Amino acid sequence: MLDKKADLAGPGISTYAEVEKILPADYTSLLNKRDTQRAIYEVKNYIETNLNKELNLMMVQVPLIVTKESGVNDNLDRDGSRTPVEFPCGLGLDKRLNAQVVQAATKWKRIALKQFGMKPGEGINTDMRAVRKDYFLDHDHSSYVDQWDWERVITAEDRNLDFLKMIVKKIWKVIKGAELHAQELFPALKNPKYPNLPDELVFLHAEEILGKYPDLPRKQRETQILQEYPAVFIIGIGWPLEDGYPHEMRAADYDDWVTETVRKNGKIYHGINGDILVWNHVTKRRHELSSMGIRVNAETLRIQLDMSNQLDQLSTPYHSAIIRDELPLSVGGGIGQSRTQMLILRKAHLGEVSVTVWPKELKDICEKKNIFVLE
Repeated sequence: MLDKKADLAGPGISTYAEVEKILPADYTSLLNKRDTQRAIYEVKNYIETNLNKELNLMMVQVPLIVTKESGVNDNLDRDGSRTPVEFPCGLGLDKRLNAQVVQAATKWKRIALKQFGMKPGEGINTDMRAVRKDYFLDHDHSSYVDQWDWERVITAEDRNLDFLKMIVKKIWKVIKGAELHAQELFPALKNPKYPNLPDELVFLHAEEILGKYPDLPRKQRETQILQEYPAVFIIGIGWPLEDGYPHEMRAADYDDWVTETVRKNGKIYHGINGDILVWNHVTKRRHELSSMGIRVNAETLRIQLDMSNQLDQLSTPYHSAIIRDELPLSVGGGIGQSRTQMLILRKAHLGEVSVTVWPKELKDICEKKNIFVLE
Protein backbone atom coordinates (compact mmCIF):
# COMPACT_ATOMS: atom_id res chain seq x y z
CA MET A 1 0.00 0.00 0.00
CA LEU A 2 2.83 2.36 0.86
CA ASP A 3 6.17 2.84 -0.80
CA LYS A 4 9.23 5.03 -0.54
CA LYS A 5 7.76 7.58 -2.88
CA ALA A 6 5.55 8.67 0.02
CA ASP A 7 8.57 9.85 1.94
CA LEU A 8 9.91 11.67 -1.08
CA ALA A 9 6.80 13.75 -1.56
CA GLY A 10 8.76 16.99 -1.58
CA PRO A 11 12.13 17.87 -3.10
CA GLY A 12 14.54 18.08 -0.18
CA ILE A 13 17.93 19.74 -0.11
CA SER A 14 20.50 17.40 -1.63
CA THR A 15 23.48 19.54 -2.68
CA TYR A 16 25.59 22.20 -1.02
CA ALA A 17 25.00 24.49 -3.97
CA GLU A 18 21.35 24.51 -2.86
CA VAL A 19 22.36 25.14 0.76
CA GLU A 20 24.48 28.10 -0.34
CA LYS A 21 21.43 29.64 -2.03
CA ILE A 22 19.28 29.09 1.05
CA LEU A 23 21.59 30.67 3.62
CA PRO A 24 21.08 34.46 3.84
CA ALA A 25 23.57 36.70 2.05
CA ASP A 26 23.27 39.63 4.47
CA TYR A 27 23.43 37.78 7.78
CA THR A 28 24.84 39.16 11.03
CA SER A 29 24.20 37.40 14.30
CA LEU A 30 22.21 39.52 16.76
CA LEU A 31 24.24 38.09 19.66
CA ASN A 32 28.00 37.73 20.04
CA LYS A 33 29.58 34.34 20.73
CA ARG A 34 29.51 34.58 24.53
CA ASP A 35 25.99 35.96 24.75
CA THR A 36 24.85 33.23 22.39
CA GLN A 37 26.08 30.60 24.84
CA ARG A 38 24.39 32.36 27.75
CA ALA A 39 21.16 32.66 25.81
CA ILE A 40 21.20 28.97 24.84
CA TYR A 41 21.08 27.96 28.49
CA GLU A 42 18.50 30.59 29.41
CA VAL A 43 16.17 29.23 26.73
CA LYS A 44 16.91 25.64 27.73
CA ASN A 45 16.23 26.25 31.42
CA TYR A 46 13.06 28.23 30.71
CA ILE A 47 11.57 25.58 28.44
CA GLU A 48 12.45 22.66 30.71
CA THR A 49 11.02 24.37 33.79
CA ASN A 50 7.83 25.57 32.15
CA LEU A 51 7.17 22.49 30.02
CA ASN A 52 7.37 20.39 33.17
CA LYS A 53 4.98 22.78 34.92
CA GLU A 54 2.42 22.99 32.10
CA LEU A 55 2.29 19.24 31.42
CA ASN A 56 3.00 18.00 34.97
CA LEU A 57 6.27 16.29 34.05
CA MET A 58 9.40 15.38 35.99
CA MET A 59 12.93 15.17 34.56
CA VAL A 60 14.36 11.64 34.35
CA GLN A 61 17.49 10.03 32.98
CA VAL A 62 17.30 8.73 29.41
CA PRO A 63 19.42 6.12 27.59
CA LEU A 64 21.91 6.90 24.85
CA ILE A 65 22.11 3.22 23.85
CA VAL A 66 19.61 0.35 23.84
CA THR A 67 19.77 -3.27 22.69
CA LYS A 68 18.55 -4.06 19.20
CA GLU A 69 16.46 -6.97 20.47
CA SER A 70 14.39 -4.74 22.78
CA GLY A 71 12.63 -3.07 19.84
CA VAL A 72 12.83 0.19 21.78
CA ASN A 73 14.85 2.24 19.29
CA ASP A 74 13.03 4.78 17.17
CA ASN A 75 12.84 3.84 13.47
CA LEU A 76 11.88 7.44 12.50
CA ASP A 77 10.00 6.14 9.47
CA ARG A 78 8.64 2.84 8.22
CA ASP A 79 10.54 2.25 5.00
CA GLY A 80 13.83 1.22 6.60
CA SER A 81 15.82 4.08 5.07
CA ARG A 82 17.15 5.51 8.34
CA THR A 83 19.11 2.93 10.26
CA PRO A 84 20.68 3.39 13.71
CA VAL A 85 24.35 3.14 14.58
CA GLU A 86 25.03 -0.40 15.84
CA PHE A 87 27.96 -1.88 17.73
CA PRO A 88 28.75 -4.88 19.94
CA CYS A 89 29.55 -4.15 23.58
CA GLY A 90 30.39 -6.05 26.75
CA LEU A 91 34.01 -7.13 26.81
CA GLY A 92 34.39 -10.62 28.31
CA LEU A 93 30.88 -11.83 27.45
CA ASP A 94 30.61 -15.08 25.49
CA LYS A 95 28.23 -13.22 23.22
CA ARG A 96 28.46 -9.46 23.24
CA LEU A 97 25.36 -7.29 23.50
CA ASN A 98 24.07 -5.96 20.19
CA ALA A 99 23.72 -2.28 21.04
CA GLN A 100 22.25 0.62 19.10
CA VAL A 101 22.65 4.36 19.61
CA VAL A 102 19.16 5.77 20.02
CA GLN A 103 17.66 7.85 17.21
CA ALA A 104 15.07 9.14 19.69
CA ALA A 105 13.63 7.96 23.00
CA THR A 106 10.07 7.79 21.68
CA LYS A 107 9.30 4.19 22.61
CA TRP A 108 11.57 3.97 25.65
CA LYS A 109 9.59 6.74 27.34
CA ARG A 110 6.42 4.67 27.41
CA ILE A 111 8.26 1.92 29.25
CA ALA A 112 9.70 4.54 31.59
CA LEU A 113 6.22 5.78 32.49
CA LYS A 114 5.52 2.33 33.93
CA GLN A 115 8.97 2.13 35.53
CA PHE A 116 8.37 5.37 37.45
CA GLY A 117 4.78 4.55 38.36
CA MET A 118 3.24 7.51 36.55
CA LYS A 119 -0.54 7.97 36.85
CA PRO A 120 -2.92 9.63 34.35
CA GLY A 121 -2.04 13.31 34.13
CA GLU A 122 1.58 12.68 35.19
CA GLY A 123 4.60 12.28 32.97
CA ILE A 124 8.31 12.50 32.31
CA ASN A 125 10.64 14.81 30.43
CA THR A 126 14.17 14.02 29.24
CA ASP A 127 17.24 15.89 28.03
CA MET A 128 17.64 13.44 25.15
CA ARG A 129 20.71 13.08 22.95
CA ALA A 130 20.71 10.91 19.81
CA VAL A 131 22.54 10.15 16.58
CA ARG A 132 20.82 10.05 13.20
CA LYS A 133 23.47 9.19 10.65
CA ASP A 134 21.24 9.10 7.58
CA TYR A 135 20.52 12.81 7.21
CA PHE A 136 21.84 15.19 4.60
CA LEU A 137 23.70 17.75 6.71
CA ASP A 138 22.42 21.23 5.92
CA HIS A 139 21.43 24.38 7.81
CA ASP A 140 18.86 22.68 10.09
CA HIS A 141 19.63 18.94 9.91
CA SER A 142 22.43 17.39 11.94
CA SER A 143 23.54 13.85 12.72
CA TYR A 144 23.60 14.92 16.38
CA VAL A 145 20.11 15.43 17.79
CA ASP A 146 19.05 17.01 21.08
CA GLN A 147 15.42 17.02 22.16
CA TRP A 148 13.13 17.54 25.07
CA ASP A 149 11.62 14.08 24.71
CA TRP A 150 8.53 13.99 26.93
CA GLU A 151 5.69 11.55 27.64
CA ARG A 152 2.54 11.72 29.77
CA VAL A 153 0.05 9.06 30.90
CA ILE A 154 -3.52 9.46 29.62
CA THR A 155 -6.81 7.63 29.93
CA ALA A 156 -8.71 5.88 27.14
CA GLU A 157 -11.12 8.84 27.13
CA ASP A 158 -8.21 11.20 26.38
CA ARG A 159 -7.46 9.50 23.07
CA ASN A 160 -9.10 12.19 20.94
CA LEU A 161 -8.25 15.27 18.90
CA ASP A 162 -9.51 17.83 21.42
CA PHE A 163 -7.20 16.46 24.09
CA LEU A 164 -4.26 16.52 21.67
CA LYS A 165 -4.98 20.16 20.77
CA MET A 166 -5.08 21.08 24.46
CA ILE A 167 -1.60 19.61 24.96
CA VAL A 168 -0.24 21.35 21.84
CA LYS A 169 -1.54 24.73 23.06
CA LYS A 170 0.28 24.28 26.36
CA ILE A 171 3.52 23.53 24.49
CA TRP A 172 3.06 26.55 22.26
CA LYS A 173 2.56 28.74 25.34
CA VAL A 174 5.96 27.58 26.62
CA ILE A 175 7.74 28.21 23.30
CA LYS A 176 6.21 31.68 23.04
CA GLY A 177 7.20 32.40 26.64
CA ALA A 178 10.77 31.31 25.94
CA GLU A 179 11.01 33.75 23.03
CA LEU A 180 9.85 36.67 25.20
CA HIS A 181 12.09 35.57 28.08
CA ALA A 182 15.15 35.55 25.81
CA GLN A 183 14.30 39.02 24.50
CA GLU A 184 13.95 40.43 28.00
CA LEU A 185 17.44 39.19 28.89
CA PHE A 186 18.99 39.98 25.50
CA PRO A 187 17.23 43.06 24.01
CA ALA A 188 19.25 42.77 20.79
CA LEU A 189 16.93 39.89 19.85
CA LYS A 190 14.05 42.36 19.50
CA ASN A 191 14.61 43.17 15.86
CA PRO A 192 11.81 44.20 13.46
CA LYS A 193 13.58 42.30 10.70
CA TYR A 194 12.54 39.09 12.46
CA PRO A 195 8.91 39.22 13.70
CA ASN A 196 7.95 37.31 16.82
CA LEU A 197 6.01 34.08 16.74
CA PRO A 198 2.22 34.50 16.63
CA ASP A 199 0.30 34.16 19.89
CA GLU A 200 -1.65 31.15 18.62
CA LEU A 201 -1.06 28.15 16.40
CA VAL A 202 -3.43 27.28 13.56
CA PHE A 203 -4.57 23.64 13.53
CA LEU A 204 -4.93 22.08 10.07
CA HIS A 205 -5.25 18.49 8.97
CA ALA A 206 -2.78 17.26 6.36
CA GLU A 207 -5.78 16.41 4.15
CA GLU A 208 -6.92 20.05 4.24
CA ILE A 209 -3.49 21.27 3.18
CA LEU A 210 -3.39 18.77 0.33
CA GLY A 211 -6.82 20.04 -0.72
CA LYS A 212 -5.51 23.62 -0.88
CA TYR A 213 -2.39 22.70 -2.84
CA PRO A 214 -3.10 19.40 -4.64
CA ASP A 215 -0.37 19.90 -7.26
CA LEU A 216 2.46 20.66 -4.81
CA PRO A 217 4.73 18.11 -3.10
CA ARG A 218 4.69 17.96 0.70
CA LYS A 219 7.43 20.41 1.63
CA GLN A 220 6.16 22.97 -0.85
CA ARG A 221 2.66 22.57 0.60
CA GLU A 222 4.09 23.33 4.03
CA THR A 223 5.95 26.35 2.68
CA GLN A 224 2.78 27.70 1.09
CA ILE A 225 0.57 27.23 4.14
CA LEU A 226 3.15 29.02 6.29
CA GLN A 227 2.79 32.10 4.09
CA GLU A 228 -0.82 32.25 5.20
CA TYR A 229 -0.35 31.06 8.78
CA PRO A 230 3.21 31.52 10.17
CA ALA A 231 2.72 28.82 12.82
CA VAL A 232 0.73 25.64 12.26
CA PHE A 233 0.11 22.25 13.80
CA ILE A 234 -0.37 19.75 10.98
CA ILE A 235 -2.63 16.90 12.11
CA GLY A 236 -2.60 13.39 10.71
CA ILE A 237 0.99 12.57 9.79
CA GLY A 238 1.25 9.01 8.48
CA TRP A 239 -2.19 8.12 7.12
CA PRO A 240 -2.38 7.87 3.30
CA LEU A 241 -4.15 11.00 2.05
CA GLU A 242 -6.49 11.36 -0.91
CA ASP A 243 -3.56 11.26 -3.35
CA GLY A 244 -2.56 7.86 -1.95
CA TYR A 245 0.47 9.00 0.02
CA PRO A 246 0.99 10.13 3.62
CA HIS A 247 1.87 13.76 4.25
CA GLU A 248 5.08 12.26 5.63
CA MET A 249 6.13 8.79 6.67
CA ARG A 250 5.71 8.11 10.40
CA ALA A 251 6.81 4.98 12.21
CA ALA A 252 4.06 2.44 12.83
CA ASP A 253 4.69 1.76 16.51
CA TYR A 254 4.39 5.01 18.44
CA ASP A 255 2.08 7.77 17.09
CA ASP A 256 -1.50 6.80 16.26
CA TRP A 257 -2.17 7.89 12.69
CA VAL A 258 -5.07 5.56 11.84
CA THR A 259 -7.75 6.58 14.34
CA GLU A 260 -10.68 8.36 12.71
CA THR A 261 -11.19 11.88 14.04
CA VAL A 262 -13.67 14.00 12.09
CA ARG A 263 -15.76 13.92 8.93
CA LYS A 264 -15.36 17.06 6.86
CA ASN A 265 -16.42 17.87 3.31
CA GLY A 266 -17.52 14.29 2.89
CA LYS A 267 -14.12 12.93 3.94
CA ILE A 268 -13.00 11.01 7.00
CA TYR A 269 -9.85 12.45 8.57
CA HIS A 270 -7.42 10.16 10.35
CA GLY A 271 -4.70 10.62 12.95
CA ILE A 272 -4.28 11.93 16.48
CA ASN A 273 -0.74 13.14 15.98
CA GLY A 274 1.07 15.95 14.20
CA ASP A 275 3.95 18.40 13.80
CA ILE A 276 4.51 22.02 14.86
CA LEU A 277 5.95 24.05 11.97
CA VAL A 278 6.73 27.76 11.83
CA TRP A 279 8.07 30.23 9.31
CA ASN A 280 11.72 31.07 9.99
CA HIS A 281 12.29 34.74 9.09
CA VAL A 282 16.08 34.33 9.10
CA THR A 283 16.31 31.43 6.67
CA LYS A 284 13.00 32.28 4.99
CA ARG A 285 12.03 28.62 5.09
CA ARG A 286 9.73 26.20 6.86
CA HIS A 287 11.07 25.24 10.29
CA GLU A 288 9.90 22.17 12.20
CA LEU A 289 10.00 22.43 16.00
CA SER A 290 8.17 19.39 17.30
CA SER A 291 6.73 16.01 16.34
CA MET A 292 4.21 14.48 18.72
CA GLY A 293 1.01 12.53 19.15
CA ILE A 294 -1.26 10.28 21.12
CA ARG A 295 0.37 6.87 21.08
CA VAL A 296 -0.93 3.61 19.65
CA ASN A 297 -2.99 1.20 21.70
CA ALA A 298 -3.11 -2.54 21.09
CA GLU A 299 -5.69 -2.23 18.32
CA THR A 300 -4.09 0.59 16.34
CA LEU A 301 -0.60 -0.86 16.72
CA ARG A 302 -1.72 -4.03 14.94
CA ILE A 303 -3.38 -2.05 12.16
CA GLN A 304 -0.39 0.21 11.59
CA LEU A 305 2.14 -2.62 11.63
CA ASP A 306 -0.03 -4.52 9.16
CA MET A 307 -0.25 -1.49 6.84
CA SER A 308 3.52 -1.15 7.05
CA ASN A 309 4.26 -4.85 6.50
CA GLN A 310 5.93 -5.03 9.90
CA LEU A 311 3.80 -7.51 11.85
CA ASP A 312 7.00 -9.41 12.69
CA GLN A 313 7.75 -6.58 15.14
CA LEU A 314 5.02 -7.92 17.44
CA SER A 315 7.52 -10.40 18.86
CA THR A 316 9.73 -7.73 20.48
CA PRO A 317 9.32 -7.01 24.22
CA TYR A 318 8.12 -3.45 23.57
CA HIS A 319 5.46 -4.34 21.02
CA SER A 320 4.29 -7.39 22.99
CA ALA A 321 3.81 -5.21 26.08
CA ILE A 322 1.48 -2.88 24.15
CA ILE A 323 -0.54 -5.78 22.75
CA ARG A 324 -0.96 -7.20 26.27
CA ASP A 325 -1.94 -3.73 27.64
CA GLU A 326 1.04 -3.81 29.99
CA LEU A 327 2.18 -0.27 29.16
CA PRO A 328 0.18 2.85 30.01
CA LEU A 329 -1.69 4.78 27.35
CA SER A 330 0.18 7.98 26.66
CA VAL A 331 0.73 11.13 24.67
CA GLY A 332 4.22 12.34 23.93
CA GLY A 333 6.63 14.02 21.60
CA GLY A 334 9.99 15.55 20.98
CA ILE A 335 10.81 19.25 20.85
CA GLY A 336 14.08 19.98 19.08
CA GLN A 337 16.35 21.84 21.46
CA SER A 338 18.82 23.23 18.93
CA ARG A 339 16.02 23.82 16.43
CA THR A 340 14.09 25.89 18.97
CA GLN A 341 17.19 27.77 20.18
CA MET A 342 18.20 28.51 16.59
CA LEU A 343 14.77 30.02 15.95
CA ILE A 344 14.48 32.04 19.16
CA LEU A 345 18.05 33.37 18.96
CA ARG A 346 17.58 34.31 15.28
CA LYS A 347 20.38 32.11 13.99
CA ALA A 348 20.88 31.12 10.36
CA HIS A 349 22.42 27.72 11.04
CA LEU A 350 22.01 24.92 13.56
CA GLY A 351 25.79 24.87 14.03
CA GLU A 352 25.63 28.26 15.74
CA VAL A 353 23.93 26.68 18.78
CA SER A 354 25.04 23.04 18.57
CA VAL A 355 28.50 21.42 18.40
CA THR A 356 28.67 18.50 15.98
CA VAL A 357 30.36 17.43 12.74
CA TRP A 358 29.82 19.30 9.48
CA PRO A 359 31.38 18.71 6.06
CA LYS A 360 34.09 21.12 4.93
CA GLU A 361 31.91 22.29 2.02
CA LEU A 362 29.26 23.48 4.44
CA LYS A 363 31.71 25.13 6.83
CA ASP A 364 33.30 27.02 3.93
CA ILE A 365 29.89 28.28 2.82
CA CYS A 366 29.07 29.42 6.35
CA GLU A 367 32.36 31.27 6.67
CA LYS A 368 31.63 33.18 3.45
CA LYS A 369 28.15 34.00 4.77
CA ASN A 370 29.41 35.38 8.09
CA ILE A 371 27.95 32.42 10.01
CA PHE A 372 30.01 31.24 12.98
CA VAL A 373 29.76 27.45 13.26
CA LEU A 374 30.81 25.97 16.59
CA GLU A 375 33.72 23.52 16.52
